[in-house]
Amino acid sequence: MKRTRTKLADGRELLYFAADGENVSAPPDPRSLPPVSKSSQLRWDPLLDEWVMMASHRQNRTFMPARDDCPLCPSRDSRQTEIPASEYTVVIFENRFPSLSTEAHLEEVDVHHPLVAVRPGFGRCEVVCFTSDHNARFADLTPEQARLVVDAWADRTTELSTLDGVEQIFCFESRGREIGVTLSHPHGQIYAYPFVTPRTRRMLDVARRYRERTGRDLHSDVVAAERRAGVRVLAETEHWVAFVPAAARWPVEVHLYPLRRVRTIPELDDAERDDFARLYLDVLRRFDRLYDSPLPYISAWHQAPITDDEDLSYLHLQLFSVRRSADKLKYLAGSESGMNAFITDVLPEDVAQRLREV
Repeated sequence: MKRTRTKLADGRELLYFAADGENVSAPPDPRSLPPVSKSSQLRWDPLLDEWVMMASHRQNRTFMPARDDCPLCPSRDSRQTEIPASEYTVVIFENRFPSLSTEAHLEEVDVHHPLVAVRPGFGRCEVVCFTSDHNARFADLTPEQARLVVDAWADRTTELSTLDGVEQIFCFESRGREIGVTLSHPHGQIYAYPFVTPRTRRMLDVARRYRERTGRDLHSDVVAAERRAGVRVLAETEHWVAFVPAAARWPVEVHLYPLRRVRTIPELDDAERDDFARLYLDVLRRFDRLYDSPLPYISAWHQAPITDDEDLSYLHLQLFSVRRSADKLKYLAGSESGMNAFITDVLPEDVAQRLREV
């Protein structure tokens, strides 16, 4: 993999990723841009024991522009975008409207509450453009193109993990207007958090208690049980398995685990990365064939926090959709939004069977 690093007009970093031997053009950004906001802040929620990110400048971020105004397409015909080059394979750059920033600083802030700590929203938010083709989907990529994205995720995980103050790296994709996506160009994001996220903290706590009780690894036992049962398994390859979890919360939900226990994307070897690319594309294409139109989805990588001294983590990807039928969405209503107690309308075994059939 070849990586080329450059800067945008406002100082944000941009990186081109390409296959070895591929020519990469990295022209300068000729635009005149206002400074990026550095006013993000974190506030401590004493009732839930977790940080809340606040970034009021994001109210003004770009929202569903016309195809000709897409900021993630290559720059062409005197129209300058976030990517100065006229063509690219994979590009990653710092978000223009970040929730977290390495240069975040606090203005005078007093919340008049002794239990609510406030600190700068330190961290980093990056945009990952999977392809220059505006009309493509991740599922349209070739295995070689998908493998390049995996390598880019690994590269950014490694580099962002070296930032002082960063505790967790989260690579993800949100697709579809129903999910709340603001740009239709195929892209994902990477967050470098200055804390361990609530979901990861919960998973680590549960895994810790399981190990103390049984002496075993929770994720390994879950994967082994799903492989033995087989009824929810979509596919298994030499290095990966994809299954609908037995207690799925979402109408369509699939987890992908490497068969070798690793903690982060960079730990995957070449064979595992190639194998993942093929399996992931297969699962995404099944998602798109399930109904008459492609499923909106969130694809979320669960990696170990940067400090995982207890070795409790197991890298995996959770892929899920809010569409519960061809013309209905799963809304997080009273029980889900108010109490975080999920009610699912379809059985995981039925979903697995339908995905296998398509």
